[in-house]
Amino acid sequence: MRTKSLKKNKINVVTLGCSKNVYDSEVLMGQLKANNKEVAHEEEGNVVVINTCGFIGKAKEESVNTILEYVQKKEEGTVDKVFVTGCLSERYKPDLEQEIPDVDQYFGTSDLPVLLKALGADYKHELIGERLTTTPKNYAYLKIAEGCDRPCSFCAIPLMRGKHKSTPIEDLVQEAEKLAAKGVKELILIAQDLTYYGLDLYKKRNLAELLEALVKVEGIAWIRLHYAFPTGFPMDVLEVMKREPKVCNYIDIPLQHIADPILKSMRRGTTKAKTTKLLEDFRAAVPEMAIRTTLIVGYPGETQEDFETLREWVKEMRFERLGCFTYSHEENTHAYKLEDNVPEEVKQERANEIMEIQSQISWELNQEKIGKTYRCIIDRKEGNYFVGRTEFDSPDVDNEVLIDAREHYVKIGDFTNITITEASDFDLYGMPKKQ
Repeated sequence: MRTKSLKKNKINVVTLGCSKNVYDSEVLMGQLKANNKEVAHEEEGNVVVINTCGFIGKAKEESVNTILEYVQKKEEGTVDKVFVTGCLSERYKPDLEQEIPDVDQYFGTSDLPVLLKALGADYKHELIGERLTTTPKNYAYLKIAEGCDRPCSFCAIPLMRGKHKSTPIEDLVQEAEKLAAKGVKELILIAQDLTYYGLDLYKKRNLAELLEALVKVEGIAWIRLHYAFPTGFPMDVLEVMKREPKVCNYIDIPLQHIADPILKSMRRGTTKAKTTKLLEDFRAAVPEMAIRTTLIVGYPGETQEDFETLREWVKEMRFERLGCFTYSHEENTHAYKLEDNVPEEVKQERANEIMEIQSQISWELNQEKIGKTYRCIIDRKEGNYFVGRTEFDSPDVDNEVLIDAREHYVKIGDFTNITITEASDFDLYGMPKKQ
């Protein structure tokens, strides 16, 4: 039997999945640091905490493979303990305990105090807003709510994250102030559903009021909105966006599909006509807004006609940003009762076709930017380029602005005016504006 290492424990937090998981890992790391624990993010450590994703098939597979990888390291003696938390663990804990018993302990999405105890730490209630951020120093995610009350047929998030629960405005302002004090300049507001924010606490949709409070935080220059639900969108948010320069002219609004039979089966609570009108209202209220959306193809019962309706609509709407996923048949969701009857290769062909259309739209929109100057935040240096973003681009998912580091110098973490000199379908190239 191998001896346990005598060195002081170093806890390695491994994050999989979406920005909500990044946020949860940062909160966990902040708590561990406050307990004087040595903690790292995705580095070597003899104690490993894997924050898993359980959203769709590929994400679940990646989570399981990561767990198996660290269990193997435990067997080899390079890791002493493996703990698993997050969405996969919340959703499949009994199965995981049976299938991968060598994990020391499994925890759900709301088990932070228990997880900390297992790591020899105490949960500190006074640490509201204290996080060990893992993103570049100039931006951070701000999770304004947890869970979701929507009945979408394809989605397992309510099974993993529970009912919608908003965080009070004063707590979010306090968290934003702490982030600003550390040099964060851009807040990316995230939730399963931003549209619902405040209904549970204030008995009204209160996203606009939250934005009004956050724009007052000194040091914060950009506030970006991610994951708004189209049904019941609070239009007063657009008034704040237009009036307040700190609120980016950008919104991420996952629409999923547009053919009425599919929207009905998906239980989205809207129609093609209503969705199209909503987007027209967005563009009328804030003409320069960049709209990002995500779509699902290959949903049960999606006919060629449904797909063609979606395809033509994508051409017509000319979204600034768009991602497309193939449908994943998830147990215990409403859609699981339906037959997953679109063949995998057809799903993939449809996704590829949508992304080809979007690639052309993105190329055309980017050509219009050549010669114009944009205020950009510089995130990092990669190879021969400094990499920045305009207010119309979110990290990791949208266009980047590349500045040749062999010819120009810009400071990472700062805002710089960049003149666009050339553009491809998903990247812009530029140089600092001559003073």
